[in-house]
Amino acid sequence: MPFTTISVIGLGYIGLPTAAVFASRKKQVIGVDVNQNAVDIINRGQIHIVEPDLDMVVHAAVTEGYLRATTQPEPADAFLIAVPTPFKDDHEPDLTYIESASKSIAPVLKKGDLVILESTSPVGATEQMAAWLAEARPDLSFPQTHGENSDIRVAHCPERVLPGHVLRELVQNDRVIGGMTPKCSQLAISLYKIFVQGDCIVTNARTAEMCKLTENSSRDVGIAFANELSMICDKLDINVWELISLANRHPRVNILQPGPGVGGHCIAVDPWFIVSKTPDQAKLIRTAREVNDSKPEWVIEKVKIAVAEHLQANPQKTAREVTIACFGLAFKADIDDLRESPALAIAEKISNTHPGQTLVVEPNIENLPENLSKKMHLAMSEAALAEADIAILLVDHKEFKSIDKKHFSNKNVIDTRGAW
Repeated sequence: MPFTTISVIGLGYIGLPTAAVFASRKKQVIGVDVNQNAVDIINRGQIHIVEPDLDMVVHAAVTEGYLRATTQPEPADAFLIAVPTPFKDDHEPDLTYIESASKSIAPVLKKGDLVILESTSPVGATEQMAAWLAEARPDLSFPQTHGENSDIRVAHCPERVLPGHVLRELVQNDRVIGGMTPKCSQLAISLYKIFVQGDCIVTNARTAEMCKLTENSSRDVGIAFANELSMICDKLDINVWELISLANRHPRVNILQPGPGVGGHCIAVDPWFIVSKTPDQAKLIRTAREVNDSKPEWVIEKVKIAVAEHLQANPQKTAREVTIACFGLAFKADIDDLRESPALAIAEKISNTHPGQTLVVEPNIENLPENLSKKMHLAMSEAALAEADIAILLVDHKEFKSIDKKHFSNKNVIDTRGAW
């Protein structure tokens, strides 16, 4: 079917680029978000997130009349739900945002519409979304009860893009299409082929959900091995960066790089969705999560040791006179996304426990989150390097890699990324 109007629910790091790419193909796109400020910014042809080249694509789409944002869903031919799926305190999946998005679009659904869940989700979430839609619209039929003859088509198609390269990967990467029926899958393929150059591979909804969780859990396990290795090497007085470089010269070995933990809304979250469904079977996946979740505390202990060593070398000082500078708050290099960031958690813990000044350097944000602004101070690299007694590299932003080593000659340095 021809898709005249496409609606994207959730205009964050995935939803906005997806909406913009559809609009760049001359499709009418309605973006929906509960954040009025984000809606206003987008309707001015600007963006509220950091993603290379996205500002130009959004500006062109809005200016040419193909993209507009609103806080309330409107009728469309296809609805893509790209809202957060966090977990609760007990690591149970929280589907509140998906439920809210489903109920918000239900009143405007019409026969023949396609609904796609893009949010990374626990197995069964697409079926649950379809159930919420059916409950809200008993006048329409859905795949779980009417199969191929349903009024509404439903599918799951997880995003699988790398922050910082989203526009390119949206177009070039393969997509896994998990329809609730074969016709649901085929309709979803026809939608994505508006811009996707990669292959669209068909499976069922549950397998598509599990595929994304598996991809990120695999990465998490690999990072956990590297993080555990870094703690072992520290104990044995071995340079972990050199060790990994040497080991990776083996033709069948590819060890990842350690860091201060694992962050973001995917790798730090998705493995728990598997654990929550199969707690007795997902032993390795759970252990990897626990290793990576423990790494920030290990870094904080290294900071405490560095403070003690600095005070021992400078007995005239007190801890209140020691300045610590944390370089990087984002969950990975060269983006502004702070979600589930171990760097942010480490900096916050240091500022809460260290009696002296805590400076943070994050070149990709202009202001600290409101709940942090009173506890730490955002600084430029030059000022932080001039004032700091202890410098901690938490994120290897490109700006930090080029810092001249002479700036560290009189400082205690903790490098969690191996860049300094």
